[in-house]
Amino acid sequence: MKGVRRDPNHLSASSRGESPRRDPSPNPDSGRTSPRGPGAGFRSEPADSPAALKPKPAGTGDCSASSRRMTTSDTLIGQALAGAGPGGLRRGWEESLEAEQPGEGCAVAASEPPSPPQQQQQLREQPSGPQQAALPPPGLRRRPVRLRMRGPARALIGCGRSHVAGVSTRSLGPNMCLRRLMQSSQLQQAWRVAFLKHVQGRHQGAQRWTHPGGSTYRAVIFDMGGVLIPSPGRVAAEWELQNHIPSGTIVKALISGGENGPWMKFMRAEITREDFLQEFGRLCSEISKTSVPVDSFFSLLTSERVVKQFPVMTEAITQIRAKGLQTAVLSNNFYLPNGKSFLPLDQKQFDVVVESCLEGVCKPDPRIYKLCLERLGRQPSESIFLDDLGPNLKAAASLGIHTIKVHDPETAVKELETLLGFPLRTAVPNTRPVRKTMEIPRDSLEKYLKDLLGTQATGPLELLQFDHGQSNPTYYIKLANQQLVLRKKPPGTLLPSVHAVEREFRIMKALANVGVPVPKVLDLCEDSRVIGTPFYLMEYCPGLIYKEPSLPGLEPSQRRAIYTAMNRVLCKIHSVDLKAAGLEDYGKHGDYIARQVQTWIKQYRASETSTIPAMERLIEWLPLHLPRQQKTTVVHGDFRLDNLLFHPETAEVLAVLDWELSTLGDPLADVAYNCLAHHLPSNFPIQPGLSDCDLTELGIPTAEEYFRMYCLHMGIPPTENWNFYMAFSFFRIAAILQGVYKRSLTGQASSASAEQTAKLTEFMSNLAWDFAIKEGFRVFKEMPATKPLTRSHHTWARPQSLLRTPGTRSYITSTDSSPAHASKGALVFSPEGLSPPVRELYQRLKQFMERHVYPAEPELQRHQASAERWTPSPLVEDLKEKAKAEGLWNLFLPLETDPEKKYGAGLTNVEYAHLCEVMGTSLYAPEIFNCSAPDTGNMELLVRYGTEEQKARWLIPLLEGKARSCFAMTEPQVASSDATNIESSIREEDDFYVVNGHKWWISGILDPRCQLCVFMGKTDPQAPRHQQQSVLLVPMDTPGIKIIRPLTVYGLEDAPGGHGEVRFEQVRVPKENMVLGPGRGFEIAQGRLGPGRIHHCMRLIGCSERALALMKARAKSRVAFGKPLVEQGTVLADIAQSRVEIEQARLLVLKAAHVMDVAGNKAAALDIAMIKMVAPSMAYRVIDRAVQVFGAAGLSRDYPLAQFFTGARALRFADGPDEVHRAAVAKMELKHRS
Repeated sequence: MKGVRRDPNHLSASSRGESPRRDPSPNPDSGRTSPRGPGAGFRSEPADSPAALKPKPAGTGDCSASSRRMTTSDTLIGQALAGAGPGGLRRGWEESLEAEQPGEGCAVAASEPPSPPQQQQQLREQPSGPQQAALPPPGLRRRPVRLRMRGPARALIGCGRSHVAGVSTRSLGPNMCLRRLMQSSQLQQAWRVAFLKHVQGRHQGAQRWTHPGGSTYRAVIFDMGGVLIPSPGRVAAEWELQNHIPSGTIVKALISGGENGPWMKFMRAEITREDFLQEFGRLCSEISKTSVPVDSFFSLLTSERVVKQFPVMTEAITQIRAKGLQTAVLSNNFYLPNGKSFLPLDQKQFDVVVESCLEGVCKPDPRIYKLCLERLGRQPSESIFLDDLGPNLKAAASLGIHTIKVHDPETAVKELETLLGFPLRTAVPNTRPVRKTMEIPRDSLEKYLKDLLGTQATGPLELLQFDHGQSNPTYYIKLANQQLVLRKKPPGTLLPSVHAVEREFRIMKALANVGVPVPKVLDLCEDSRVIGTPFYLMEYCPGLIYKEPSLPGLEPSQRRAIYTAMNRVLCKIHSVDLKAAGLEDYGKHGDYIARQVQTWIKQYRASETSTIPAMERLIEWLPLHLPRQQKTTVVHGDFRLDNLLFHPETAEVLAVLDWELSTLGDPLADVAYNCLAHHLPSNFPIQPGLSDCDLTELGIPTAEEYFRMYCLHMGIPPTENWNFYMAFSFFRIAAILQGVYKRSLTGQASSASAEQTAKLTEFMSNLAWDFAIKEGFRVFKEMPATKPLTRSHHTWARPQSLLRTPGTRSYITSTDSSPAHASKGALVFSPEGLSPPVRELYQRLKQFMERHVYPAEPELQRHQASAERWTPSPLVEDLKEKAKAEGLWNLFLPLETDPEKKYGAGLTNVEYAHLCEVMGTSLYAPEIFNCSAPDTGNMELLVRYGTEEQKARWLIPLLEGKARSCFAMTEPQVASSDATNIESSIREEDDFYVVNGHKWWISGILDPRCQLCVFMGKTDPQAPRHQQQSVLLVPMDTPGIKIIRPLTVYGLEDAPGGHGEVRFEQVRVPKENMVLGPGRGFEIAQGRLGPGRIHHCMRLIGCSERALALMKARAKSRVAFGKPLVEQGTVLADIAQSRVEIEQARLLVLKAAHVMDVAGNKAAALDIAMIKMVAPSMAYRVIDRAVQVFGAAGLSRDYPLAQFFTGARALRFADGPDEVHRAAVAKMELKHRS
């Protein structure tokens, strides 16, 4: 059975008695009532076809602030009143509005437009002349036409930007006069002539639809509020009630002033938001005789609570466009503080978008309707306009546009269907006409059904296809009063042992008898003569299927209840008594994972189209790390959220769907598969995930919490090799995706999007390998200390087994055969273990250092001590150009931050660690390769968190080396090692943030090239401790930045960047310079210091190596007390101790970098803290020993040791004092290892 796969927001809406609301995600697909959609993601069936793999555009549901938009109404006054209920306040307002109009043409009912012949006759009777050029009326602002692509890719509707509009009663007086002038004058006819000329010869092939009255329509124009989205009247009423504001205050204030009132001016973009709110607040306070927080009302009005497009309208627009008609939205609206118009609709739904704030004209001014028609290239008689306000409809009807007054969307769509002459609503959600390649013989099927059901129906057989899945095609059937679901094998030659509909039928029939919620199956037909393949039938039942794991639109408590219900039903499946259910022979007992691994290896090999390195490693690794103990239960094989049918009112699972992969096996495989979404990003193209969502805020359990919940319900202890199960699950998905791709090449996959899965196989296999690495670390840590270890450059290299696993290949035959980024899944201990491309880069970097950097150091030292030290060295600039020309530029950005290599070299943290060590041997090298702090951290901050506008302004110049930057955090008045102590303020004022604060030790701020200051301050001192801080991008040329003095480190100024003490006094920064949002500063700072924290440690290894090299050379060349220093026992001991400490620190740096690569910065927190403790102190000691061997010379500028020493000492607190890191390590040690 396939349930009605509907938008999950329907649950919350129906449970509250409200209209169903649209998913707030900005995805084009997110707003539709669709079948599992992307959530149907991975149908993990044997290799060639994941049932229900459907691509999904980027979108995160509730996972990101950018997805939380909301609308109000078009003409807000009437919309607000519309929410007061039928007949009451709304009618009273309309009557009062009409009572104020001049007598002519005040009826709300729309007049019937003249037929096209009549219009053409009228046009022919008009005198010709210059006026026929149809110049736009004065004051009408022309804007470029917004044309939208059409076709299947645009048929799925979501949401986009945001937008509101309104109309004032008194404004209608002059507008009505202007409208009559436009209607009766030659100007109107000139417009019509222009329309005819404009469309002459166009759209000749467009399909024309005729309503019963004989008129033809080619375009449908929609108002926004009250038509496409709910009216905000209820919002206003509820807000007034909650804030103890007299009822009707908001509406009265909106009407006040008429044409020249603040609301109308605001919608025409004649006044700013701040001016509007000030005047509007004054009006509301005068009306209510109390203070009214109007900014609170508009914040609510533009929040995600209100922005929900009616699904019935979404579906209607899809059907209209599918028939070849045009669509437009014509809306009064205003500008948001970010400079964008408030239009919370997916603009891909429309061929034309007309917004009042962009045009400077509002409805019901006829000019805005004419502008819409002009851009559509249509005559009024060819168009239908839907609005919920009489004056707006009246203005449209006066131009000859057919109008529909919208009281409720359902009724309006029915009326629109009558006019257009074709259906706008699909009777069964999530279905579509049967694809040509998936057609089945209707006659033989109908005969079979009548024999089975005993139905002598006179009506035709209705057959639709569910529009999801790449596995077994699934159909909706209606015959007489029977509604059924048919599921069959796909056509063509299939891989062995897949698409077993017979097994699906058996398992569902058996489980129904033991209390597991499954669809009710009716019959299995194994006779391929009926429709060409075996199939089975089940009852159709509506319900809710949540296609997005983030469950957008639900409350946190509802989300947790959904996940808990899913967990419990999985436990129920795994607790089935096999003997009682008659399923003892449903599969083999024992060795399930071993058999599955071999099955998927074979399936992958059968569908392989090219070599994927990670798959080859997994094929070799998985058979060697199988679980030792496995329980045998029923396993679903494809258990995920969107394979569950939920009750519309409660978090109850009505049915578990899609049992194609079910068998007897290890239940933990089901649990791991159920957690895949936790490790995928929210914008993943196949299935949206949760990896970048705040699960605590959403109320969704983490993968670890979900697994513990399962163990608690089952009464079992958590397994230790959880990472193996995750690696196996992702490997299986990768094999499935490869099968889908192979079938798409022959046209067999049952989804048109299957061929898009080609690149995803490699992505999934890399994720699987990451979990394999994590499992390797777990095993490594548990190995006895006395067990000898075989050293290798790669953690995944191993002696070749004489007994090779069938189907595996010897992928790693030598170091040189490593893939380009082998270190993404490997801990590379030495440069020789790097992949060939990276090793070659390493060698070029060393050669550049030897040829250019080391020889330039004396000149650079002289410049740094000269009077021109505060200006950049021309030699450094010359070396930067040389480095850029040789491709030794921007090496620092980690691969996970820049996976497409748009900004950097695409190195992993491990790979960069080896290169960074080389750069660390010279104080000047990092800047020469554009890899110096604080720019590296700031650039990564912009890549990770910056908007496109912020990246264009700041990131590109930094990447090009044309600008420098600084990071302002430390303050002299507080202990800044605790970032929550920061006192600098960021205060909101109009369209700006005003910054005030006293900062010091701001590295790089004295550099004349410094153009950007990344400023950290408090926006809300009353918020929770770690949500008070925000990060703001402050241009250095902003008035109010006062540099007090340069600071010295042991007397060294570090020119030209230096370390400045600075005051920020009333520094006004545009709001769009806020990074990520208010209160996110602590989060950003931690993310910024992820890789950046160990960059210093990497460089310190190089610094220490050079100090030791200088020390050895000095010891060999100097004689004291009758023998060379190198023969002095204390010197020898110091050399030995330095070598040991450098090697220890290097291994810890590489391990931290590796864990960051395979597990992420958060998981590497312990390793990062440990290396921050170790590296600066180690370098400090090694350099100190070298200075001691050099004697007084070591303190001079003749050698780099003095600067090395000061740098190492400063780094013991520059990225957090040693004490903080020691405390962090101790806490994690006590928490996780006790």
